[in-house]
Amino acid sequence: MDLNSSTRRRSPPSEDTDQQLAQNSKMQAKRFGSNAITFTQIFAYCLVALPIIFAISLIFRHPSSDRTMGFADARVLENRGVKQNATLIGAGGSEGVLFQHADKYNGKLLGGLLADGFDEAACTSRYSSFLYRKISLHKPSSYLISRLRSYEDLHKRCGPNTQSYNKALEQLKSGNKIGLTDCNYIVWISFSGLGNRILSLASTFLYALLTNRVLLVDQGKDMADLFCDPFPDKSWLLPRDFPLIDQFDSFNQNSPHCHGNMLKNNAINSSAMSKPSYLYLHLVHDYGDHDKLFFCDGEQSFLENVPWLIMKTDNYYVPSLFLIPSFETELSNLFPEKGTVFHHLGRYLFHPSNHVWGLITRYYRTYLAKADERIGIQIRTFDSRRGPFKHVMDQILACTLKEKLLPAVDMQDSVVNPSENAKLKAVLVTSLLSGYSEDLRNMYWEHPTMTGEVVGVYQPSHEEFQQTEKQMHNRKAWAEMYLLSLTDVLVTSAWSTFGYVAQGLGGLRPWILYKTENDTAPDPPCRRAMSMEPCFHAPPFYDCKAKKGIDTGTLVPHVRHCEDISWGLKVVDDHNDL
Repeated sequence: MDLNSSTRRRSPPSEDTDQQLAQNSKMQAKRFGSNAITFTQIFAYCLVALPIIFAISLIFRHPSSDRTMGFADARVLENRGVKQNATLIGAGGSEGVLFQHADKYNGKLLGGLLADGFDEAACTSRYSSFLYRKISLHKPSSYLISRLRSYEDLHKRCGPNTQSYNKALEQLKSGNKIGLTDCNYIVWISFSGLGNRILSLASTFLYALLTNRVLLVDQGKDMADLFCDPFPDKSWLLPRDFPLIDQFDSFNQNSPHCHGNMLKNNAINSSAMSKPSYLYLHLVHDYGDHDKLFFCDGEQSFLENVPWLIMKTDNYYVPSLFLIPSFETELSNLFPEKGTVFHHLGRYLFHPSNHVWGLITRYYRTYLAKADERIGIQIRTFDSRRGPFKHVMDQILACTLKEKLLPAVDMQDSVVNPSENAKLKAVLVTSLLSGYSEDLRNMYWEHPTMTGEVVGVYQPSHEEFQQTEKQMHNRKAWAEMYLLSLTDVLVTSAWSTFGYVAQGLGGLRPWILYKTENDTAPDPPCRRAMSMEPCFHAPPFYDCKAKKGIDTGTLVPHVRHCEDISWGLKVVDDHNDL
């Protein structure tokens, strides 16, 4: 209805009418007193109010479609469990539509995990990621939140270019053995593939929390390009003028300042009052027995007062930190749910840069947002031959069909008229090769499903082989790990740190595809993970007290051998079925 026409049809009052109303109003004023409202005023108010009331009634009767729009579809909110707490507040920026969360603490701050007050434009993902995933069932402990805020204060006081940092740097440059310092540091060397880097960096941050050290991150070639700074006020990136930075690539087990090498050569005097200005910790997969003594309480006591520790590692070594007695109480307080270490620390530390966040959100909204259910399948074969391989495809199908993650197809094509309300499943495949997703896509295109469900298969990239040193390759890899973490159900490949990152960020217990042997699909093809925690591929097997070898996967209920690597270790909750 034309609201203006309804007012146009009303003829304006004549001058005579106005005069009459004026006279009447004077009489009314005399009768009721000088403060009475005139009939002219009442009439004027009605003329103004009626069209407004009429317009409001139309709006509530026919709400604009814009009021219900989310990202690509309102189900982005509905399926992610936040619709009831979200209110549309405007458009603009890389998100297209921004939302204000009624429960800010549990929403964009991830239950208090994140600190408030960051520049949102500089890192859009930090406060927007909650819009793309379900609210986690695993809440960070109040003690963890408190310790994170305390660490942020420490980092602000001791981070790069502060007075304390400059003082410690001068002591390092002098090369002299020194006593206590205001701030102690651990420097993480950027090393290995992206998945390994993410897991080893999370481990090193936990070690920094446990030992009250400041974490500084070697920038390498792309750390600043891939991730936002997680700490307020001061960057976590190691300045490029750090005096030892040119030696990072050459550090190894035989370096003069290598902790393990010095132990081997009896070059460490743990009773001396002064300590070396720095030590190099070699925790790479090829580390030796003396390097592994890092995980003994006695060595932790010695390292406590060494101001600079430089670490190179490609491992998620968290499980072995749980076996160090002096850390036991603190770890229990930080993580009452022991199997949530990477889930919490990963979401706290790793926020995609704006460029990577654009890759993530554009793909999600285009291909995944409208689905009723999202299934992630991460495929990595570690085979030097060029795939794809039939036995791997057979294994994927055997797992997803047996576990009812994907619907079976009707090879007779007897289902002709699928329901108009058929459930839509989106399958996100990540692989270096395109063949597996093509086979899966063709299967669901050529044949109807037995359940009537509609299945779409999508693969963001197929780089053919790992290209660790290429910027765009790593951007895509990080985006795909993150996209996998946004799925509802996840299937991962044995031994793959790529899958570990996705399951931890998403809080998902995946189905793990067993490593194939002799070009044969294993039976059973997969099994459900005990916890969402990554696996430590190269743990020590040493009893520090007894000074002899021991199976470290049997010492405590919450550290067990991994499902995919029999000698590996992972953290599980005490109540998990093992």
